[in-house]
Amino acid sequence: MKNYNIEYYDKNAEKFFESTVGVDFKEEQERFLKYLKRGDKILDFGCGSGRDMKYFLEQGYLCDGIDGSEKMCELASVYVKKSVQKICFEEWEAEKEYDGIWACASILHLNQKRLLAIFEKIAKALKENGILYSSFKYGTFEGMRNGRYFLDLDEKGLKEILDEIDVFWIEEIWVTKDVRQERNTEKWLNTILRKKVKR
Repeated sequence: MKNYNIEYYDKNAEKFFESTVGVDFKEEQERFLKYLKRGDKILDFGCGSGRDMKYFLEQGYLCDGIDGSEKMCELASVYVKKSVQKICFEEWEAEKEYDGIWACASILHLNQKRLLAIFEKIAKALKENGILYSSFKYGTFEGMRNGRYFLDLDEKGLKEILDEIDVFWIEEIWVTKDVRQERNTEKWLNTILRKKVKR
């Protein structure tokens, strides 16, 4: 299957980097970090420009970054001053390695079947009681938009997906406006999920 999303980010890497690297995302970053302690290990899952990875490192956390776009990895590595691994989500494997995983506007590019599989992979990669932040454009649309594939979710859609795989508890779920001034009419579904402890 042709990966239009990776092609899009490779082609538009510099433009995307410039439009996102300076965005103030502190409110969501800190909301995630309150579940962790300094020195904990975080994975920035689809790190894009490296904006959030850089912030986590500066706050005293260990942080790795991965992205499927070679061009985005190159730009993020320079910005963060740490190597970002180029790897597609489906190829990535880890087990009980991370205290927290940050998937900001990244897994929203997966269709529902792929998203179910990636949620399970993420749960496997988290330590016991590990935390996942993820964000999706708010709504019920699924399909191609502006050269990329999107799965938009509302609260009901997210809960249905989580019920199907049964690997996360919902700690928090909230809706925000896009922090980019030119897009502040767009809404986002933000979630903080905790890995379920297997009995």
